Amino acid sequence: MDNVFQSVLRFVYPHKDPVLIKREYNIPDTINLSVRLTKEGYFVVTSPDLPGLLTEARDHEELIEMVNDAVLTYFDVPKREADIVYNQFNLGDQVIRYEGKLQTRTA
Repeated sequence: MDNVFQSVLRFVYPHKDPVLIKREYNIPDTINLSVRLTKEGYFVVTSPDLPGLLTEARDHEELIEMVNDAVLTYFDVPKREADIVYNQFNLGDQVIRYEGKLQTRTA
């Protein structure tokens, strides 16, 4: 999202607590992800837990944003309610963390 739009959206509609969002929309506390790297250098993410979920990202920072967006879209969570429900991904022995102010549970 554009930063100005994002700022206005969050001013008008503050984030809801991710724990409440998960409960309200029946989003699991953890999900399994399948992440592969394309020859062009993009991460492509699917989930055996969520058939049809598909997203891609250019780097680790975008990866966590895109996966959260895909999961929220998958569960039909309105944009005004949340941008993130998972703040950390465990990819084998590597951990990717969301660096924003909002902290939630591990995916």
